[in-house]
Amino acid sequence: MPLTLSPRALAATKTLVHALALTPAAILAWQIRAEFLTGSGGLGADPVAEIEHRLGLWALRFLMLTLAITPLRQLTGQTVLMRFRRMLGLYAFAYATLHFTAYLVLDLRGYWTQIFEEIAKRPYITVGFAAWLLLLPLALTSTQAAIRWLGRNWARLHKLVYVIAVLAVLHFWWLVKSDVREPALYAGILAVLLGWRAWNALKKRRLSARRTAATG
Repeated sequence: MPLTLSPRALAATKTLVHALALTPAAILAWQIRAEFLTGSGGLGADPVAEIEHRLGLWALRFLMLTLAITPLRQLTGQTVLMRFRRMLGLYAFAYATLHFTAYLVLDLRGYWTQIFEEIAKRPYITVGFAAWLLLLPLALTSTQAAIRWLGRNWARLHKLVYVIAVLAVLHFWWLVKSDVREPALYAGILAVLLGWRAWNALKKRRLSARRTAATG
C-alpha cells in the first residue's frame, strides 16, 4: 500500500535526509580542522588524497542513490520516494563540486591553469571533469521553474545522469589503478540500475508492439 506523508511528516523526513547527507561533510570538516590544528585528524599519511577520495566517493554514492529511487519506487509502489530524488541528485553535485574544488585547491595548490594540462594528460581526470561538467546543467535546471520552462526537454536533458554515472565509475576505476574491488562494486551496482531500466524499456516496447498488432 502506498505510503502517504502529511506535509509535516514530509518536512521532517526531508530534514532528516538533509542531516544524514551533510553528516559526511561535517565529519570530514571536523577532521580537517583537527589535522590543521594538531596534525592528528585521522586522515592518514596523505590527508589531501584522503579528502579528495572521501568527497568523490560520497558524490558517487549519492549518484547511485539518485538512480536507485526509480527502481525502488517501481518495486515498492511508494511514489513518495520520488520526492527525494532531486534532493539526492543535488547532493551528488555538491559533493562532486567539493571533490573538484579540493583537487584544485589542495592538489594543484592554486595553479589552476594547470587543470587543462591535467585534463588532457590524465584520462581519469578527463572523464571526471566531463562528469562534473554534465552534472552542472542538471543542477542548474533542478528548480520547478526550470522544469516548467523546459517542458518535455527537461526529462531528455536529465537522462544525461546515466552518462554521468558511467563516467563517474570509470573515473574511480582509472584512479584506483591496482585494487579495483571498490570501483568494481559500484560498477556492479550501476549495471544493475541501468539494466533494470533497459529491461523495463524493452518490456514496454514489447507491450506496445502487442497492442499495435492487436488493434491493427
